[in-house]
Amino acid sequence: MTTLDLPGLLTDPATLENLSHDEAEWAPAGTPAAAFRPQSTEDVQDAVKACAANGVPIVPRGAGTGLSGGANATDGCLVLDLSRMNRIIEIDAENLLAVVQPGVVNDDLKKAVAAQGLWYPPDPASSPWSTIGGNVATNAGGLCCLKYGVTRDYVLGLEVVMGGPVSYGTAVKLGRRTNKGVAGYDLTSLLVGSEGTLGVVTEITLRLRPAPRPPATVVGAFASLVDAGQAVALSTRRGLQPAALELIDRACLQAVEDWKHLGIEPDTEAMLLARAETPEDADGLVAAFTDAGAAWTERSTDSAEAEALFAARRLTYPALERLGPLLTEDVCVPRSAIPVMLARIEEIGTRHGVQIATIAHAGDGNLHPLLITPPGDDNARIAAQAAFEDIITEALALGGTVTGEHGVGLLKRDGMIRELGPDVCSLQQSVKHTLDPLNLFNPGKA
Repeated sequence: MTTLDLPGLLTDPATLENLSHDEAEWAPAGTPAAAFRPQSTEDVQDAVKACAANGVPIVPRGAGTGLSGGANATDGCLVLDLSRMNRIIEIDAENLLAVVQPGVVNDDLKKAVAAQGLWYPPDPASSPWSTIGGNVATNAGGLCCLKYGVTRDYVLGLEVVMGGPVSYGTAVKLGRRTNKGVAGYDLTSLLVGSEGTLGVVTEITLRLRPAPRPPATVVGAFASLVDAGQAVALSTRRGLQPAALELIDRACLQAVEDWKHLGIEPDTEAMLLARAETPEDADGLVAAFTDAGAAWTERSTDSAEAEALFAARRLTYPALERLGPLLTEDVCVPRSAIPVMLARIEEIGTRHGVQIATIAHAGDGNLHPLLITPPGDDNARIAAQAAFEDIITEALALGGTVTGEHGVGLLKRDGMIRELGPDVCSLQQSVKHTLDPLNLFNPGKA
């Protein structure tokens, strides 16, 4: 690694340990040879050229908030920490777009554009910490994606340092700034969600929206997860379009309350939280929740109360993480299959003796069962891994997918192969080999 001539190369073991993995506690991580913190596209180009010349793998990372091991180091790699490339280069209010570096934090961008009456919709639960570059790498979603779409829907263009057909270290511009454009293959969309396996993103052009009017919050409490799932399915059948429709089970609410004391008393087995932007959707959600058997449902007129409930949803993962190592699922099923999938998750947890707490972007079928194990309990860990695989099997059987927004990384590679089949996986490998014949960019992922 000393052959890499890069200024400021980091080799301190403690620093490398901190940069060698994301938040996926169960995903393996190798030992990097060094790390590098570029501040410009030119710095990234220099790093990629040096790595290509010396056969050193490159693992790009942002804030390290991922939950699939997608940013985990491989042995002997260079970790490319992009967190210092954090400038908002441009906000163009007239054309509803922003240009940012990959290290810009999601919430920081939201605040900057809000000051001009604009809105960037993708809002993963990690938005206070996760970076736009990481969101692009995993095609992140969030609470608002039900109505407004995921990260890919807002990426107009990219600057990417690539290899393959161009020489390693070449920066190319993909996409456009215009609202429409169909010239050539859509390579921008190909890069979004590629988890750093095809190149290193150094600049992102994003679509913005005018700021929405304040939504109403509708809350429903249910005696079971399955009843809550039935309410989601009924809302879909009735054509309702909430901006967000989130599910939180009792275990999740209790963990957040025990930690943060937000004043939320979990008194039912599951809760649905919805944001409705029209009175018709708000009334329709109240009716759907009630007709599906809600113990109670109401439309909140207290903005502080509503914000506390959605804050609880965002805090669920770190709250549960305090209880023991978490194995996080990210399956997505057709919305009509949500009640069945929730019932199967409960059955899997009982059968394996594994505690499973469930949150979900229920409105779009993206379920996050969180498997909790006592620290140091090897038998519980084995049982949780078996339950993890069974959840994937059931999701695929219902026509679902192994990941809705967290990415494949290391945890979902086997599941992806099962989902896509050998022919599609072969096509993906062909694309990877064409764009990265040296297999330098995040090898072993996706």
